[in-house]
Amino acid sequence: MAAADVQTSPEQGRARWKYLDTILNRPGPFTDPEWVPGEPQIESVSRSKVLVIGAGGLGCEILKNLALSGFKDIHVIDMDTIDVSNLNRQFLFRHADVGKYKAEVAAKFVEKRVKGVKITPYCGKIQDKDEEYYMQFALIVCGLDSIEARRWINATLVGMVDNENPDSLKPLIDGGTEGFKGQARVIFPTMTSCIECQLDMHAPRAAVPLCTLATIPRQPQHCIEWAHIIAWEEERKDITLDNDDPEHITWLFQKALKRAQEFNIPGVTYSMTQGVVKNIIPAIASTNAIVAASCCNEAFKIVSNTNPFLGYPGMDNYMMYTGDESVYTYTFGHQKKPDCPVCSEEQLARPLQVNPNLTLEEFLTGLAERPEAQLKKPSIRSEEKSLYYQFPPDLQEQTRPNLSKKLNELVSDGEEVAITDPAFPLQFKYKLVFQK
Repeated sequence: MAAADVQTSPEQGRARWKYLDTILNRPGPFTDPEWVPGEPQIESVSRSKVLVIGAGGLGCEILKNLALSGFKDIHVIDMDTIDVSNLNRQFLFRHADVGKYKAEVAAKFVEKRVKGVKITPYCGKIQDKDEEYYMQFALIVCGLDSIEARRWINATLVGMVDNENPDSLKPLIDGGTEGFKGQARVIFPTMTSCIECQLDMHAPRAAVPLCTLATIPRQPQHCIEWAHIIAWEEERKDITLDNDDPEHITWLFQKALKRAQEFNIPGVTYSMTQGVVKNIIPAIASTNAIVAASCCNEAFKIVSNTNPFLGYPGMDNYMMYTGDESVYTYTFGHQKKPDCPVCSEEQLARPLQVNPNLTLEEFLTGLAERPEAQLKKPSIRSEEKSLYYQFPPDLQEQTRPNLSKKLNELVSDGEEVAITDPAFPLQFKYKLVFQK
């Protein structure tokens, strides 16, 4: 990349992309002998406006790869600032950048190294932008560390699809890593399996018993979970906790640190607080590089139409990678779920097996741990009435007595309920089936 810093003539600049010509001008097993792609495909890539969500471990790799693949108009969204712990794998950042916004620093770094590329950063949340903003892009590449954020952008892109306007369908390429494991998947909203269809493949972590958190914490993580689950609810319940807000994470860190000191428990740090609250698993640079390369390869194939891509009719749409016991990849076709609350046409209520003797509070708390739900701040309404609402305060106060009632006192076996969560722009319909 360093060679790109040198000023070049038009001829030299064209030679710089010679490897793209080599890729796009040669026949392959999927090409038509009478049609070999070339200059039009290169132009298609350079004209395509692409959005990258996330400028962390995956995002840095994705931005670099897209720029070196011929994409000239790239936008990037990230609300985080650079921490010293990022520097071992997020190679677009230097020690002098600590405290600055990731999106801005990453954009400037790549622009400096790859001439002719324009990268527009936005330092904020994806939820800040409306459908008109997302409509301008040819495709979206995600390098997120949050299931909630993935579910939000997935639901937003599905909701944008207008069958009378083909341009309203925006391919979503999603990459994710967990240590030595990772995945890359391509989603065509309403056409292929979406992130909500695949939610149960990403089960939440097991919860620590509340009694341990409240009375006898033994590990620094217990102190952080106490601040996350108990202290926030007691002191800031009127504010929705945002796991990506530095001010919220700082408040949790300070609370957890104070509690750890009370119990003589060492080890609570700001980065650990982020990891526990956001369920972050330590990142491996090589895994990020491999998964990002797969994502960008799919983006290149989709925009240039030079090879079948993940999600192409008749092709697999999901690639899994593991590097903990040698290098292994596996692709398969994840099928749409007919009762998916996001992409199914009929919006059927999903059956949910429940113990009728659970209190409403126990049921709502358990939704956070159910692989098929993973809802942390749920409000619920039955076919006849509102059962419990988190907001506004007046409605919460009015419905709070229902929390101590058993489910069989509030709903009947097989009754449909609608559940909402402030983290998602839709409602989830479930049919509560009582366990016998």
